[in-house]
Amino acid sequence: MVSVNTVKKSLLTAVSSAAVAGAATVAWGNRETSQFELHEVTVPVLNPGALPAGSQGLRVLHISDLHMIPGQDKKQQWVRDLAQLEPDLVVNTGDNLGDKDAVPLVINALDPLLNRPGVFVFGSNDYFGPRPVNPVGYLLGKKRKVSEEALPWQGMRAAFVERGWEDATHQRVEFRAGGVKIAVAGVDDPHHDLDDYGRIQGRPNPDADIAIGLLHSPDPRVLAQFEADGYDLTLSGHTHGGQLCLPGQRAIVTNCGIDQKRASGLHRFGDMWMHVSNGLGTSKYAPVRLFCRPSATLLTLTERKVLAH
Repeated sequence: MVSVNTVKKSLLTAVSSAAVAGAATVAWGNRETSQFELHEVTVPVLNPGALPAGSQGLRVLHISDLHMIPGQDKKQQWVRDLAQLEPDLVVNTGDNLGDKDAVPLVINALDPLLNRPGVFVFGSNDYFGPRPVNPVGYLLGKKRKVSEEALPWQGMRAAFVERGWEDATHQRVEFRAGGVKIAVAGVDDPHHDLDDYGRIQGRPNPDADIAIGLLHSPDPRVLAQFEADGYDLTLSGHTHGGQLCLPGQRAIVTNCGIDQKRASGLHRFGDMWMHVSNGLGTSKYAPVRLFCRPSATLLTLTERKVLAH
């Protein structure tokens, strides 16, 4: 017969082992938040003949979810160094701020990129500060209310616009970048129902070589409206790629209506391409990533092939 003391020792050993494993996982997940990666994808989406002679494609740098807080010097420098890629266009899909004192830090990180053509929309965490999260609620996919802490997003927006970036929030804007005619429209964050697609509704300019839709959270109800209006590509973030993933970056939850298989990366949505960024940060109350390193993406947009009749 097994003694009571033996059972107690076995239970204590199991609990101790679980605690050690849990602590090690959290430590590893915290370290992963600063292991930044650059993803590169090619998207055959431009109208035939759109690219200038000799061009290999329109280089679009997609940045999202910085969630910047004081002390993240490595993240700031890594983002600054992205300017060495010399993108034709920079797209920022929001959630830049993670703290009320973060605006100067975001501007410092993006400073070299603000010298290049750019366009942006914001996420709810640009407007409201982060709040502590219940991991159980997150894994169950429950939507959290925004906090009552207002963030100073107006100064950040003013800096972006002053440096030449276009604010696409409920706006339709057109410009040239890399010799390509681009039409962009965007909405405010769908995750908290801040979007009003009616303000940009309708088909994009047919003279544009590409039409791009921007939204912070890749919610299918808004993606469907962009797709129905004939947009070629949407760019979004918000999901953090799942943030707490299974091996192989298999997302458990997306924190929005999109399915887990499209929580990050390049995918199709009907007749439209969609790209979801892993993002470069996390909430300061959940500084952990598992099997989902923070990233930015360089998309090379090439011309579609013309099918022979």
